[in-house]
Amino acid sequence: MERTATTSGRKRLFDEAAAIVHAEYATDLQLGEIARRLASSPRQLQRAFDQIGATTFRAHLATVRMDRAAELLADEELAVRDVARLVGYSQPAQFAKAFRRRHRAAPTTYRAARADA
Repeated sequence: MERTATTSGRKRLFDEAAAIVHAEYATDLQLGEIARRLASSPRQLQRAFDQIGATTFRAHLATVRMDRAAELLADEELAVRDVARLVGYSQPAQFAKAFRRRHRAAPTTYRAARADA
């Protein structure tokens, strides 16, 4: 059984880290760098993501990026490679693989399905 202070500290840490991820998802975010910015250790930040967010840092970052990518794909003026770059991927193939994992469709298929809806 954890102490209330430990849980509230992890909640604060998770909330602050999640805010950074939401604001800076397109950059090369690293767990250690965010931990340093929040005056924490990487391990404590990992625990906060696990306990409070029921996820990992990398999974949370990927979710934020892929959800934003889905929004950007609604703009048919943007090429898929541009969407990839805007959400932090330098390699369109890596982006497409991550997008398929999250949305169960390739970016172009997802875009076409939204256009038909």
